[in-house]
Amino acid sequence: MKALVKDSIGIFSPQGFLDGNSSNAYLTMEDMDATALLKVDMVLVSLKKVIFFNKNGLDIFVKMLKRVRAKNHATVGFCDYDSKKFHAIMHFYKDEVTFSLFKTHEIAALFASSFKNQSKTALLFSEDKSQRAAMAIELHDNGHNPVIAQSKTEFLEKSANGSAYDFIIDDTYLGQMGQKIATRVTGNAIIYSLSAYLDAEIGNTFNIAYHNNSLNVGFRLFIFDAYKVISMNVHALNFFSRLSSSAAEYNATICFAGLSFEKTPPSFKDTMEDAGIMFFGQMDDILHDKELMADLGGSSAVVTKNQRNLKKITVTELPRFIDATVLTIEMMTNSKALKETAKINEISLQDKKDKIASSIGFYGEMDGMLILVFPNEIAKKCCELLIGEKTEDAELILDSLSELVNIIGGKVKALLADEGISVNITLPRTYSDVKDLLDMTSGRKGVQVDLAFDHDKFLFFLTR
Repeated sequence: MKALVKDSIGIFSPQGFLDGNSSNAYLTMEDMDATALLKVDMVLVSLKKVIFFNKNGLDIFVKMLKRVRAKNHATVGFCDYDSKKFHAIMHFYKDEVTFSLFKTHEIAALFASSFKNQSKTALLFSEDKSQRAAMAIELHDNGHNPVIAQSKTEFLEKSANGSAYDFIIDDTYLGQMGQKIATRVTGNAIIYSLSAYLDAEIGNTFNIAYHNNSLNVGFRLFIFDAYKVISMNVHALNFFSRLSSSAAEYNATICFAGLSFEKTPPSFKDTMEDAGIMFFGQMDDILHDKELMADLGGSSAVVTKNQRNLKKITVTELPRFIDATVLTIEMMTNSKALKETAKINEISLQDKKDKIASSIGFYGEMDGMLILVFPNEIAKKCCELLIGEKTEDAELILDSLSELVNIIGGKVKALLADEGISVNITLPRTYSDVKDLLDMTSGRKGVQVDLAFDHDKFLFFLTR
């Protein structure tokens, strides 16, 4: 089975069943390696003629696609599927969807560099806000006009008038754009979801590395959504007590919302409260109290945790962090970056007025934190692209900024992966007041690069 190569996109079209035993899948290995030597933007596997597949069958192609990407850095993934197949693939790979998914190969072409500047209007929607932002950025960068639906209802209403758009994009996923963790962030609170019976297994399933790096980035409020928890035993009790004690070293707070003690000894609640854990009957009791959220999630300097020097590998990979940041913001603001100064020091911000900031952590084969300080005008321009209109809504701008920084983090992750360096990223932490950021970074030294985008000052800071 050979690939059809057209306009710098290579497409393989297996047929029939992909269940791990199909010979036609194994026979594509040499063909794929040959295609990887071509100068193509994308290498895709079309599922149009596939009757049935399971994870074993797809794994064969995923491994080969990974090799292709390592050789020529092309976008790799699958195309030409229906909604049922899309959701099956997302279910199979859950948080490890490192490849892209395009509903049709025509939609895939919109994201290929060879199709730049053809100016197509595309209505797009994804339940994942970061994916919506990533797709809008890529389409805009290719000269297209993305129209973003912010909800499923809005998408259905607008797609009913299909003639208004050249393309309608859903059930599409851009791989290597971010980190999908079983958490969510609301107003700078990390929310974890729990369910069923909690026992010693919580220590194995809870991503402690992710949690610790979220602390390092500046998150100070962690809420466990425990509505679906039936009960817990002493092992889970000890785990959460230790987690809270560790959080206290950062002046962080751990809360539980919706936890019922009908089948859990009441003494457990006393023990957890003694460890500093707070309990709320409903999630809204926390999320709808902005003053409480600000008090619990405020930043503070934690000197004992901040004395970590940058490692050589981080400094070596510094250009990849800068490239991912600069190229993304240049594209979104239609401006050119000018590097003014670069130095190693604690973060230094002369003018704190009209600035907002965001930090995102990375960990794995290297670890650290990327901090970006935006002038309000740059943040507004980026927000305008992501939501499709101008706004002065401070919360909406911060929310869009978080999506943008998550995309930058995902691009850094992909660039490092191309060099054989595996990292994960946290959710971004945003700062409406840069004084909170300066408190959080007190005592940390890092690489600071001062940039200007059309005379708007911008600060890049890489630290640990």
